[in-house]
Formats: sequence, C-alpha cells, structure tokens
Amino acid sequence: MTEVAKRLAGLSMRARLLWGILLPVGLLVAINTVSLYRETLRAVDTAYDRTLLASAKAIGELLGVDGSGESARLVAAVPYAALEAFETDSRSRLYFKVLGFKGEMVSGYDDLPNWQGKLPDQGAYPALVDFYDDVFRGEPVRMAVLLQPVSGQTGMGQATIQVAETLDLRRSLARQVLLHTLWRQAALLAVIAIVVWAVVQRATRPVRELSAALQARDADDLSPLQAPEMPAELAPLIVATNDALARQARLLEHQKRFVRDASHQLRTPLAVLKVQVQSARQGDVEPMQALAEIDTTVARATQLANQMLALARAEQMRQQGEAMPVQDWADITRAVALDLAPLIAKQGLDFDIHTQPAAIESHEWALRELTRNLLHNAILHTPAGGRLAIELSVDGDMAHLLIADGGPGLTPQQQARLFLPFAVGESSKGSGLGLAICQALVLSLGGQIELGNRMDGGRVAGLDARVRLPLSRAASATV
Repeated sequence: MTEVAKRLAGLSMRARLLWGILLPVGLLVAINTVSLYRETLRAVDTAYDRTLLASAKAIGELLGVDGSGESARLVAAVPYAALEAFETDSRSRLYFKVLGFKGEMVSGYDDLPNWQGKLPDQGAYPALVDFYDDVFRGEPVRMAVLLQPVSGQTGMGQATIQVAETLDLRRSLARQVLLHTLWRQAALLAVIAIVVWAVVQRATRPVRELSAALQARDADDLSPLQAPEMPAELAPLIVATNDALARQARLLEHQKRFVRDASHQLRTPLAVLKVQVQSARQGDVEPMQALAEIDTTVARATQLANQMLALARAEQMRQQGEAMPVQDWADITRAVALDLAPLIAKQGLDFDIHTQPAAIESHEWALRELTRNLLHNAILHTPAGGRLAIELSVDGDMAHLLIADGGPGLTPQQQARLFLPFAVGESSKGSGLGLAICQALVLSLGGQIELGNRMDGGRVAGLDARVRLPLSRAASATV
C-alpha cells in the first residue's frame, strides 16, 4: 500500500466526504471557468469587432479616385484623429493601413502586416470583412480587413482597408468577468464545504453516542445495545454488534459453566483419592487392595477429565464454525466397534453391524467421540446376552446412524434431563457427560440427535439412538 493510500485510509468520514465532493466539484468549476473565460473572450471579440468594422467603414468614407481608366488610382486623406472616436480608452490603440486597387500602399502604417487570408464564406456582417488575430510591433492585435468598393467621377476600384486594435482592453474585460466568476465559484465551494461538514457532523452524532455508550459499559456487561432512535443505516451495525455480544455471552457462560462443573466434579474423585492414600499409609487396607482402589479412582478421574475436555472442544468447534476435512463415517464406526469388541464379548451380546459409505465434513476425533460415546452407553445398558445392532445408511443428502440396544430404555424423568451435563441415570454408570458431548458434536456438525424407547407389544424392548448428519457437499452433489 502506497503512502497516499495509507493517508487516505486514515481519513475520517467527514474528510472523505469533503474530498469526495469538493474534488469533483472543484474540477468541474475549473473546467467551467476555463470554458467561461474562452466564451467571454469570444463575446468581447464579437462586441469590439463591430467597432473595428465601424472604424474601417469610416476610413472608407474618406477614400477617393484620381484619374481614369488604367491610370485610375486610390487617394486617401485619413488623419489619425479620425480613429480617436473609436478608441475606448487609453488601454486600446488603433492602427490602420489602406492599400490601393493594385495593392499599393496608400495611407496608414506601412509596417502593419498585409492581409494574407480570404473572406469567410458566411460572415457575421454583410460587408466584405475578415477578422483575425495577429502581432504588430511585438504586441498581439485584433485585425479587421474590409474590402471597400470606391468610385469617383473618373473611375472606380476596390480598396483594402486594415484596422488593428491592441488586446489590452479586451483581455482586461475578460479577466474582470473571470474574477467575478471565480469569487462566486469560491463562495459556492465554501458553502458546499460548510453544508457537508454540518450534515456529516449531525449524521455521525449517533455513531459518537453509540461509541460513548460502549466505552461507558462495564467490562462484563454483554447485554444487547438499546438504540431505538438510531438511523436505519446503523441498524445492521447494531444487530451485528448485538449478535457478537450474544455469542460472547454464550461463550463466557460456557466457560463459567465448564469451570464450575470441572471444579465440582473433580473435587469428589480427588477427595476419595486423598482418603485412599491416607488409608494406605495408615495400614487400614492391604497395599494391593489400596493400589487397586487408587487405580480405579484415578481411571475414573482421568475419564472424567477427558470427557470434560472433549465437551469443551466440541463447544469450541461449534462456536468457531471452522472448515473441516471429509471423513468416511462407515470406516470410523467399524473402527470404534472393533475397539469396543472386548466389552461386547465380555457381555456376550448378540451384535450386528451394517454400514454404508458416508462422507461427512468433520474432524476424525469428533466422529469417533460421537460414535464411541453412543456405542459405549449402549453396551453398558444392554443386559448380558442381549441384542445390540448398529446401522449406518444414506438417504438423500443425509447420513443416518442407528444404535439399537436391548436395555431398559428411558424413564420420563431421564428424558427430561437427557442431554444435560452430569445427568446420570438410575444405574449411576459413568459421569453423565457422554450424551452432552454427543449433542454438542452433532450440533457443531449441523445434524440432529434423538433417543427414544423402542416398544414391542406395549413394553420397552430397548433404546434407539438416532443421529442424522449432512453429507459433504461433494457427496451431496453425486446423490
């Protein structure tokens, strides 16, 4: 970025608007001023050319013819005083020159440049006259050339009369018109600048008031902004600010809840661990039994910490909405089932699994954590020798995961607190974080999760856990 661009980027709204209006208006004024000056010069030339023509005609009235036939010649007795009546003031000087029938010098200033042009096809005057600019004695002049027929008693012919006028007066009048115009244009620019400054000052007052209100807020005040009198143009900014504040409030509440729950849930296993260590030191229990109890407590605390970290990570992924790679949910589901195969074998469960390839935009750990928690819960709640089935299918642009166990199902009280953190069932198995983690992961992936009792003949035959996740964009396009 260039230095000029950096300076422009640092300008205030008032300065940008002023420059944005005054620059094109100033350019237009400059162009208009140049055009007006040229038009004024043309108008002055038209007006004063009439005086030049009148002076040329006055000289023509003083011409005569001497001789006859081939020997006829033009005679003139033109005093310079005859042109004084046509001089406007001392700033303007007139020069003249009269040429005879054959182009010979008759009267006037001999060094005045001869006319080399031709008469215009359609002149502004009925006379045979031509006007043009020239230089005489190093000074610019306006020249009028009149072809004047002259007749006498003895002969006739056509004289060439040239009258030149200096341009001081004409340019002086044009400059006066230009100065008067510039003053008016400058006044117009000043009025525009004042109006723009006042309008921007008034229009940006709500922004300054909003900024002052935000600065006056407490650091922990994340309540929505109330701005009923704000202009309509600021409504999107206020809505976006309130959305950002709401997201910050949810994130802060999540962090507070996580710290509160972590401190509460970890306090119990740590207290138990401390008691077990003291009992082992005092010899109240056998060393091997104490080590076994300590190992169980540490394992449960480790599982709890890992689940809490997984819940926090899932919530962070949902808040950030980050881009994710594509994973095959079928491979992950079979890998999780293989990892939990020892538990399934230990329970002696009648296990069945059917999967279809399902491309999901997700991190591998998220799909693995989701599937593992649901399958682990199903294994824990299915009685020995019961039936457990996994089915992963694709329907349209959605992938469906069904985990059907043969457990006792859910009571109405459990269904009301199903996805709340640390909500455990009557069996008190686990920490109560598994389903909360599953819900957070499913929401972060834009899906749906539901758990419902499976009925058979009016009685609960088990629990069905259903998860619907959208396929990746590439996979959806091929469906």
